[in-house]
Amino acid sequence: MSADDLRINLWNLEITDQSFNIVDIKPANMEELTEVITAAEFHPKDCNTFVYSSSKGTIRLCDMRSSALCDQHSKLFEEPEDPANRSFFSEIISSISDVKFSHSGRYMITRDYMSVKVWDLHMETTPVETYQVHEYLRSKLCSLYENDCIFDKFECTWSGNDRYILTGSYNNFYRIFDRETKRDVTLEACRDNIKPNTVLKPRKVCTGGKRKKEEISVDCLDFNKKILHAAWHPNLDIIALAATNNLYIFNGKA
Repeated sequence: MSADDLRINLWNLEITDQSFNIVDIKPANMEELTEVITAAEFHPKDCNTFVYSSSKGTIRLCDMRSSALCDQHSKLFEEPEDPANRSFFSEIISSISDVKFSHSGRYMITRDYMSVKVWDLHMETTPVETYQVHEYLRSKLCSLYENDCIFDKFECTWSGNDRYILTGSYNNFYRIFDRETKRDVTLEACRDNIKPNTVLKPRKVCTGGKRKKEEISVDCLDFNKKILHAAWHPNLDIIALAATNNLYIFNGKA
């Protein structure tokens, strides 16, 4: 399956020059276009089911058994916006950049600009878990808008046992969330950490006041260093991170 801004296509691996269109959201008048497709994925166990996310912060679950062209979704997952938190940037930061089914097929995670959300496929109205990735950047949204960083698309991924969630951030930081203990950690992918058996030290970002020695100020973060792509081995505690033109592979438990 492949997706662009307006369509999702189904491919036969043995037929390379032709695909089957299963979703098409292109309006007759392009001026009426209000959203684009941002990610799509098949269910790991039900081959007829897939989801796709949009720039409006919605996730649509579709069943290919219902019709050849899945213009009508089976389920729509969307979290209602709190009017008190409405701002100029609300629509931009609510755009979903990635969606991934859990290995069990019961849940899915979505990544927007500020957070990772866990959705139960049986509950469409609200996520069952929400993890803030870099809440300390909320006061910097204006600057991030001016330098276009607010449009960066971060991926997210599950650990093999669905207990941990991994996603990237700026300054080559990446975040791991433990769904059982509700603990999280911020680690850094850098050349200083690539020596064998090096134990990564947790990093903390200081937003104001007196900064501790091991902390880094939010004003010192390098927004040109970012981890947009990440993957977790399906069976082992091995993660792969793409940071600019470097690929980092780390081994060990979170």
